[in-house]
Amino acid sequence: MGIFERFLTVWVALGIAAGVALGLIMPAAFESIAALEYAQVNLVVAVFIWVMIYPMMIQIDWAAVKDVRKKPQGLMLTLVVNWLIKPFTMAALGVLFFEYLFAPWVDPASASEYIAGMILLGVAPCTAMVFVWSQLVKGDANYTLVQVSINDLVMVVAFAPIAAFLLGVTNVSVPWETLLLSTLLYVVLPLTAGVVTRSWLQRRSSHAVSHLVSALKPWSIVGLIATVVLLFGFQAQTIINKPLVIGLIAIPLVLQTYGIFFLSWWMAKLIKLPHTIAGPACLIGTSNFFELAVAVAISLFGLHSGAALATVVGVLVEVPVMLSLVAMVNAWRPAQK
Repeated sequence: MGIFERFLTVWVALGIAAGVALGLIMPAAFESIAALEYAQVNLVVAVFIWVMIYPMMIQIDWAAVKDVRKKPQGLMLTLVVNWLIKPFTMAALGVLFFEYLFAPWVDPASASEYIAGMILLGVAPCTAMVFVWSQLVKGDANYTLVQVSINDLVMVVAFAPIAAFLLGVTNVSVPWETLLLSTLLYVVLPLTAGVVTRSWLQRRSSHAVSHLVSALKPWSIVGLIATVVLLFGFQAQTIINKPLVIGLIAIPLVLQTYGIFFLSWWMAKLIKLPHTIAGPACLIGTSNFFELAVAVAISLFGLHSGAALATVVGVLVEVPVMLSLVAMVNAWRPAQK
């Protein structure tokens, strides 16, 4: 591991601190960057995420993708956790904490909105960042691509009905522009670029692909840190103004993340998934598609609602928590024989 990967947690912690500090010092600059969005997708963040996942896309071998069907257990684990378990455990935790444990400190109207925001996070499994987590745990790039692609297809038909059921509303309007634009920016375009790059490199030499991926790895980490700086810079004022509320929302979100991960890991071991498939499969279920969750929260409850705030807190806690899970997966990697 290089210095970037070895001290990744340190860089992310510095990125969080820098983001909050810069957001307070230069709020106008961050407001201008935040305004560069379309369909709730920030285009600057999209570029940084693209930088993060492009190296992994180069590693995808289309000749090996077809072999995924021979090992469907990883796909089944992902689908069961994401759509039959995670949304409902998130709703249960939200009710437990905000209707009971935190009731003395939160008024009922705000509590119901925080629960709604948590539910929207639970029904929106991650797309883009999964490629980053998979790369950090040395996951099977081909298998990860198939897992993410099938998850996105299921999301098209399952997101609205499950969200509507758990929220107790009759109609949840899916922001199709957000869903489609995110898929285009985070999957289709970098995948296409990766395929073209890989094909060109393979014609040059047998080692060209590995050499380029090694050269790009530091830039992938730079993209991650830059994304962290922006996300925390966007919410710096909220972090300072509402630390108690953010802390209260973060507690069940963190418990949900670790709980889903350990449940997924246990199930992966039960069905004897290889480590390179088990790692990404478990991480897919624990991270969230925050652009979609934020967009729906704003459309249903308003920009300044508790639901929108809860989805933003989901963004803030995800990267540090996911890095701790990445460290666990790497620590549990079987020794080479």
